[in-house]
Amino acid sequence: MHPASHMETSTVESPNDQEEKEIKLWINNREVSVPGDTPNLLEASRLVGMDIPSLCYLQDINAAGSCRICLVEVESGGRRNLQASCVYPVQEGLRVYTNTPRVRRARKRMLELLLSEHDLDCINCIKNRNCELQKLADDLGVRKIRLTGERLNLPVQNKNPFIVRNYNKCIKCRRCEAVCKKIQGVNVYSAQKRGFNTVIAPAFMRDMAESDCIACGQCLQVCPTAALAEREYIQEVWDAIEDPEKIVVVQTAPAAQVSLGEMFGMPVGTVVTGKMVSALRSIGFDYVFSTAFAADLTVVEEAHELLERLEGKGKLPLISSCSPGWVRYCERFFPEFVENLSTCKSPQEMLGALVKTYFAEKNHFNPGNLVVVAVMPCTAKKYEAARPEMVTRGTRDVDYVLTVRELGRMIREAGINFTALPEDDFDQPLGIATGAGAIFGATGGVMEAAIRTAFALVEDKEMQGRIEFESFRGLKGIKEATVVLGERNIRLAVAHGTRNARRLLERVKAGEKFDFIEIMGCPGGCVGGGGQPISVEQRSRKKIEEVRRKRARALYSIDLTQKIRRAHENPAVKKLYEEFLGEPLSKKAKDILHVKYGRVQRQPPQLLH
Repeated sequence: MHPASHMETSTVESPNDQEEKEIKLWINNREVSVPGDTPNLLEASRLVGMDIPSLCYLQDINAAGSCRICLVEVESGGRRNLQASCVYPVQEGLRVYTNTPRVRRARKRMLELLLSEHDLDCINCIKNRNCELQKLADDLGVRKIRLTGERLNLPVQNKNPFIVRNYNKCIKCRRCEAVCKKIQGVNVYSAQKRGFNTVIAPAFMRDMAESDCIACGQCLQVCPTAALAEREYIQEVWDAIEDPEKIVVVQTAPAAQVSLGEMFGMPVGTVVTGKMVSALRSIGFDYVFSTAFAADLTVVEEAHELLERLEGKGKLPLISSCSPGWVRYCERFFPEFVENLSTCKSPQEMLGALVKTYFAEKNHFNPGNLVVVAVMPCTAKKYEAARPEMVTRGTRDVDYVLTVRELGRMIREAGINFTALPEDDFDQPLGIATGAGAIFGATGGVMEAAIRTAFALVEDKEMQGRIEFESFRGLKGIKEATVVLGERNIRLAVAHGTRNARRLLERVKAGEKFDFIEIMGCPGGCVGGGGQPISVEQRSRKKIEEVRRKRARALYSIDLTQKIRRAHENPAVKKLYEEFLGEPLSKKAKDILHVKYGRVQRQPPQLLH
């Protein structure tokens, strides 16, 4: 038995690590030095503590110079010209002025032009208090809009179950287009129409569900306004809680417990599991379960499925199916790999199905009176819950999905002082989880958890000591390892972000052999999900990646503190098999916990009752 023996590839998106010669220039009459690979004047100024405001710019992703908010004066030929600093290259001896009266006036005027066309319904806006446009107006001291102009009056697209598109709040920064193309490789957005009527939208102004959108929500993470937002289900959940005939069960994803605190000013990566459970009980949920329990169950089923396929019962490589954004991407762009997808439902759907079968039977509840709410770091989970396949015994597995942001809003609406809450525990038995379940929220976590259990199944004995696989951890775009499983060498790969998934799958199509592949739709996995908290301060790629690292480290810290760190050792999972399912991959387990994927419908149903 040998853990991962080597790592074969690294991220496909790392810049050249070689140190380059520093460049000296003058910024605001102060001589400064910046690294030679500094891409533009905006980054150079920020490196030396002189912040320049911007809207369209995203480090390493989008530098269009379109919003003109980042204007600076650049001295050239004895004259000072206004230039967009995000696209102006750093040059030796350059003289730059970032805070002159002319610059401040120009920035205000450009911002007023944007505001003159904007839907200024700020009080009722979902991004109120967390809007970059709003913050910039405050920072630049814009107290009135002297310009008036025509405004778009386009219908809000809110007919799909995951993303709302409001073109009237779009400032045409094209960040959504850049992240969808350069990070995810999906290419949903482009400029539609012309002139004043230009909007950044899917082709032919289609609704998101009618396009190739995979519902990952990465565009929501970078949108500076509320032109893109999650489809809210807060009121529907309140209605269910207030209905005396309904028993409302909530489940929370592993990644939520290391990000929810950010909604209340706590440091990134703070573990708030106990406070989150307390808050959910205070809100009025009848039962609070952990999706990590179902993650353990997924590991057991998927590990057995892997062993079956290694024996020739099914296509290889086996590819994980826990990430609904990835599944949708596979169905739309790589349908030839659909049969490679694990038939396991995601932990969210497994837990929902068990609540309405196993839990209902044990407690003599009518499944029709049970409402299952899932708190997820993901907008694609809303789409997944709405898929027609996610129905067990005639009942939808999960009724409503809330993002971490939505839960934060519910907690504030309920007047709960989150940071002062006591610690509380999940309800049993569907709240018991191992360390393996916790790490599902980070890229590589599914693979690591599955291999821990697969080793134990093949060796037919309990493994001693800590079981950690460093090869699967970190934010490298594609990670690979070969492990010895029994008498067999198996080749494993982990990819996160669908652009990296495409690169990996193209290698498989070219004939490269793998046995098991984990793919997460979002960069970093669930810790970087489209439903995670957004901060107006996290607008550089380096800062965004550091947030993901801190959240992932917090999940691994939970794993380290658990007495049980292998999914198959979860006592509640063992009892579930004894009392209800029989054994992994049994007929009953396949009926309740497994699903067949295929071509998705263009219009998934609404999660409305």
